[in-house]
Amino acid sequence: MKKLFCLLLGSLIVFSGHSALADTSAPSPKYDKALAEKLGADDYGMRQYVLVILKTGPNKIAAGPERDEMFKGHFSNMKRLAEEGVLALAGPLDGVDGWRGLFVLAVADIDEAKKHVATDPVIIKGEMVAEYHKYYGSAALMTINDMHPKLSRKAM
Repeated sequence: MKKLFCLLLGSLIVFSGHSALADTSAPSPKYDKALAEKLGADDYGMRQYVLVILKTGPNKIAAGPERDEMFKGHFSNMKRLAEEGVLALAGPLDGVDGWRGLFVLAVADIDEAKKHVATDPVIIKGEMVAEYHKYYGSAALMTINDMHPKLSRKAM
């Protein structure tokens, strides 16, 4: 729970971009209405997401071709969801406490998130299980999938 709190607090500090003391009667001089609409931003530049914590599941798949194929499918599934505009952010965690990774999904609710996550081979095989939380964060997260390839020297 401490990790989740730190993750959410950190993203609010980094991405919120507004002050509680700011004059909210007029748009910020940097406001880009078209971009805000494209990214689904509210008046504060934020939007609703579903945060998915991937935890160690009941079925450890042994090293070998089946495990390799499962993770190949996992990465392919994430790529597909990102291309569809559903997956805003994903990444591994250290796993020391059973927390293996996370997804931030740009979906309306937890039920929709569950439908997307259910398509992932690590979930299907039981290697991982998912925990779901509503999350309110910067709409700028929606730009990560466009920006990341510009930063990576190696293809993913």
